Amino acid sequence: MANTSSAKKATRKIEARTAVNKSRRSRMRTFIRKVEEAITSGDHKIAVEALRAAEPELHRAAQKGIVHANLAARKVSRLNSRIKALQA
Repeated sequence: MANTSSAKKATRKIEARTAVNKSRRSRMRTFIRKVEEAITSGDHKIAVEALRAAEPELHRAAQKGIVHANLAARKVSRLNSRIKALQA
């Protein structure tokens, strides 16, 4: 348990930051899930729109340090290739 006032403040800050990060991660996963569902339904137009909405969310999460930048780029790339396969 924290004894000093600075350690107590640090604990409060960590809890607040954790809550924000959790919210951002959840939001990112929701957008990814919407793209996955659109791909599963087989509707190319809806899938493209969902990916257009999800891509900035993924990159924002990477920018904020929620996920690694390469992970965000990889997910966008893989979702994009799956959507292109739908069109063919």
